[in-house]
Amino acid sequence: MKLSRANPFKRSNPMMRSYILSAIGVFALLFFTTAGADLLIENVTLIDGTGRPALSDASVLIEGDRITRVGRGSVTAPAGTKRVDGTGKYLIPGLMDVHVHLKGGVAISKDALTETEQDDREGIQALHGYLYSGVTSIYDAGNMPDYILGLRERERSGDIVAPRIFATGGIVTYPGSHGSSPGTTYVDDWPEAIPVIEEHIAREPDMLKLTFEERGWGARPLIPLLPVDLMQRVIEFYNERGIRATVHASSELRARQAIFAGIDSLAHPVIQGPITDSFAKLMAVKQIPMATTLTIGENYSRLAEHPEYLDQPLYRAVLDAAEIDKLQSETSPQWHSETWTWWMKLMTPIAQQNIYQIHAAGGVAALGTDQSNGPAVHREMELLAGAGIAPLDVIRIATLNAARYLGREQDMGSIEEGKLADLVLLTADPTVDIDNAKQIERVIKAGRIVDRSKLDLPVNR
Repeated sequence: MKLSRANPFKRSNPMMRSYILSAIGVFALLFFTTAGADLLIENVTLIDGTGRPALSDASVLIEGDRITRVGRGSVTAPAGTKRVDGTGKYLIPGLMDVHVHLKGGVAISKDALTETEQDDREGIQALHGYLYSGVTSIYDAGNMPDYILGLRERERSGDIVAPRIFATGGIVTYPGSHGSSPGTTYVDDWPEAIPVIEEHIAREPDMLKLTFEERGWGARPLIPLLPVDLMQRVIEFYNERGIRATVHASSELRARQAIFAGIDSLAHPVIQGPITDSFAKLMAVKQIPMATTLTIGENYSRLAEHPEYLDQPLYRAVLDAAEIDKLQSETSPQWHSETWTWWMKLMTPIAQQNIYQIHAAGGVAALGTDQSNGPAVHREMELLAGAGIAPLDVIRIATLNAARYLGREQDMGSIEEGKLADLVLLTADPTVDIDNAKQIERVIKAGRIVDRSKLDLPVNR
């Protein structure tokens, strides 16, 4: 029996990294314009994330990091409260991405089996790009554990400015199965697997990520599959310790098996073919959140056929010019010649229809991109709207439903009294056109306005 944890990644120039990150920590507070001040947003059109119709002439009072009052018309605020005039503007909850593999830590090789050194600054720039794009929370669904859990610690301590980071660390899977990479925890029998998963749990993951995928589709070779009975035991072990579990699966069959093995969420929609009506009804009854991740597949053909999309202002604001140039001049023609690109172009509309069908049945879709940049969140919303989902519902998918995916709907994901004050103020109505969610005037995280002009991004250089 083989029970092992892949070798940890190598750290390069740790003294210089420590110096740079310490400097970032010293100046972290400079990224906020309202440190220590309460906020009152007045006269705004409120889109609270619950799916309820927008409320005009609303006021939202924030004290500390919490929303304490939401109502129509004026509200009484403590002395010294900073007032923000929301006349002609729209307030939504902070956007979320519940499927990220943050740049700077993920192995770069095609088969993801070689080690790579971490690049903290690349990760922090990506985090800044999320904030700039109105994304106030992300869930990293698999990465180099020391890298992503280190950034999570720095975010929670206030040492770096970033969205809220929830993270798996390394995934847990069967030897040779999907996602095998440095940092992965491998299990192949029970109870022999307990010691290695206890090591994983000791790192305090916010969620367990399993992979349940034998491939064999889209011209992909067959690989070993995690046994269902072993998956069930692992899920139970984590759940009994208060940790939710999500699973990578791509077919209705595997999704069904994972659901009845006790999984708490699905990391992807079904993409191998159309779902059955009974599966849509099952998802509605079980209320198991499913990450949407349409962007990752659609992006292959989008870049191959329309590389000019990277010239849109939001992409130019957060991605380095050299990265965009490489994507347009090198990656685009490369992807144009690959079979996988056109298979994903064919299957993405099927995945869109599957999500729409589950949503229409009353199931829970939650926004995820499987990418590592803020603009991808807005593309995901465009694709959801393109599937026929109303913009008001798309906002819920990107906010309250995403919080449900994380098991955090009691204190995140909507603009309601008592919840964390993660908000985005827009200058145009996203319920008319979801593209208006890009018209960002202010981003508020934990009750403090983020100074977007000070983020480490190309738009500010």
